[in-house]
Amino acid sequence: MNILITGATGFIGNALATSLKSEYNTYLLVRETSDVSRIDNNIDTVIVYQDYAHILSIFEEYKFNGVIHFASQVRVDHSIEHISHLLHDNILFGTYLLEASKNTNVEWFINTGTFWQHYNNQDYNPVNLYAATKEAFEDIAKYYTQSSKLIFTTIKLNDTFGLNDSRVKILSLWLKMSKNSESIDMTKGEQIVDISYIDDVVKAYAVMVKNLIEDDAIKYNNKSFVVTNKEKPTLLKLSNMFEEISGKRLFINWGAKKYREREVMKPYSLGVPVPNWEQKYTLKESIKLFIGDSND
Repeated sequence: MNILITGATGFIGNALATSLKSEYNTYLLVRETSDVSRIDNNIDTVIVYQDYAHILSIFEEYKFNGVIHFASQVRVDHSIEHISHLLHDNILFGTYLLEASKNTNVEWFINTGTFWQHYNNQDYNPVNLYAATKEAFEDIAKYYTQSSKLIFTTIKLNDTFGLNDSRVKILSLWLKMSKNSESIDMTKGEQIVDISYIDDVVKAYAVMVKNLIEDDAIKYNNKSFVVTNKEKPTLLKLSNMFEEISGKRLFINWGAKKYREREVMKPYSLGVPVPNWEQKYTLKESIKLFIGDSND
């Protein structure tokens, strides 16, 4: 089973590649300019791409059974200079992958979407331009599933966290603050948080791969599934939980910042979890693991 993973220099893609390497022939597609220093040294199948012709030649050479697509340009807010990058990275590049998949008879394609496609819990209401590009890519994929045997499935994520996360995420920020006694201005903290531990996220993708290989894959075609935490505290309560587990106070100036335009106060709750996947770690257990691993 040959599986191609994009976005493997990112936090989640890297974790999944490390997890899958012992079970499948795992290949990572990266840019020429990508920093590959964080990729597991035992993964030696890192392929640098240049353009569509090169991507197609890679697909023809390695004969991938499946693709797991993480690579994207993520922006909460955008300026005019970001538009071309958002369109290229989130639509054009993915379409190149779909085209190559169709032309080389790839069996399945797991896409990564976002809860931000569902502002106010609606079927489709993009929080920002980034979310709009993710929805557009899913619409484009329908052409490829209608014109070939390719099975296309999307897993939608909200917040995620874990060790070695280089992104500026809330728990990583609080951990750094707690160690340095720093303070930060935040909103009132009334937002409901749906945040998943990296091990649970990786397991969801691994289970979805099994579903596509071992089950009747057609029933997953053009379907979206979610990774979600059973516990959904407010941001304020999450900070209290962090303080309790870490034994350290967070110096947060609650209410010092205004909510963003189109702030997500309640995360998407109507999605169907990945079939045959179950959350393993409670929120407290995962925060304990995160803090403990960070102190090792």
